[in-house]
Parts: sequence; structure tokens; C-alpha cells
Amino acid sequence: MPVGLFTMVAIYLVCWWVVLFTVLPLGMNQRDQEQPTDGAQWGAPVQPNLKKKFLTTTWVSAVVWLVVMVLVWIGWMPLPDLAPPAV
Repeated sequence: MPVGLFTMVAIYLVCWWVVLFTVLPLGMNQRDQEQPTDGAQWGAPVQPNLKKKFLTTTWVSAVVWLVVMVLVWIGWMPLPDLAPPAV
């Protein structure tokens, strides 16, 4: 079953968001933080390193996407045909 470009992009975006939410908490700890006195949120990191995390998310999700596409291509994870039946 051929997979269209729109479907491949949609699968990549889903992989990217799932990987992002797994990468975001990495490297964060509150042991080294002092209690904020200026009204800032206690859970907010001092250095979130978002650029590094977005780059990491992009390449890890590309690998995950490639694995998913291989599984779809060999038939281990078939995608449903959502097109309406021909009349």
C-alpha cells in the first residue's frame, strides 16, 4: 500500500511531538536551584536549553519516523484505508 506525502508528514509530526515531550525533562533538576524570591515559578528551569532539545528531538524523531515507515512498508504496521468507498 503506497503511503502519501501528507500521511508521511503527519506521522513525522506525531513522532516529533511525542519525542519532544520525552526529551523536555531530560537534564532538569531542582537540587542546584535556589528558591526564587522574585515571584518566578519554582519549577521553571534556569537554563532550559531549548535549542539543543529541539535539535535532539528533530534527529531522534527522524529515526523513529524511519523505523515506523519501514514497519508500514513491510506490512507489520498497516495503515487503515480511510478513503470513502467508491460509488
